[in-house]
Formats: sequence, C-alpha cells, structure tokens
Amino acid sequence: MTKILIVDDERDVELLFRQKFRKEVRSGLLELAFAFSGDEALKLLDSEHPPEVVYVFSDINMPGMTGLELLDRVKSQFPAINVSMISAYGDTENYKKAMESGAKEFFTKPIDFDSLRKEIGKIINQE
Repeated sequence: MTKILIVDDERDVELLFRQKFRKEVRSGLLELAFAFSGDEALKLLDSEHPPEVVYVFSDINMPGMTGLELLDRVKSQFPAINVSMISAYGDTENYKKAMESGAKEFFTKPIDFDSLRKEIGKIINQE
C-alpha cells in the first residue's frame, strides 16, 4: 500500500481527493493522509519512523509555512519522499523555485487528475 500526504489549507480538497482516488483506496493500492498546514504535515511525517508516506502533494500558497518552505524541510529531513507542488497560478517563478528545490512535479489548479494518477502510478511501481 502506498501512502500519500496531501497538504492544502483548503479543507474541501480532502473530499475532492477522496472522490478522485476512491477506486485506488478501496482496492488497497493507496492510503490518503491529509494535513491542512505545513506544520501539521511535518508533525505527521515525524510521527512515524521511518515515515510511511512516500509522496507529498502540497499546495504552494498556504498561511504560515508555504508549500515551498515545506518542500525544503521535507527534502532535508526525509530525502526519500517525493514531493510535488500545486499552485493556483502557473507562474514561472514558483515553478522554478519548486523544481530547483527538488520537487518531482508541478501542477496547477484545477488539478489534472489524469496526470496526477500517472505520477502516483510511477511512484507505486518504483516501490
């Protein structure tokens, strides 16, 4: 089972992801975890040794710790975890910063769930 962590300050994102990945969760391929801030995400990752999460999917624009700051922290504390970023804006500056900081992928809202599903499939097949 592959555990992915979705980090977004908008709580309705949880329902959206649960709907979009219902089949994968039901069949036992995926386990979804949710955090609604960067701090909450780090606490969740710190609570398991080693973390069960293999993929973090984080919004960039969040109050408190931004997604880019979270990316830096995850990459320094948990280098084996893949991190992809999402932004409501396809701005090149955030894209560049995310990729330079080690992001695996960069998505813009609304999320293209077919692309995300392919990305998660690649990660599942690497395990």
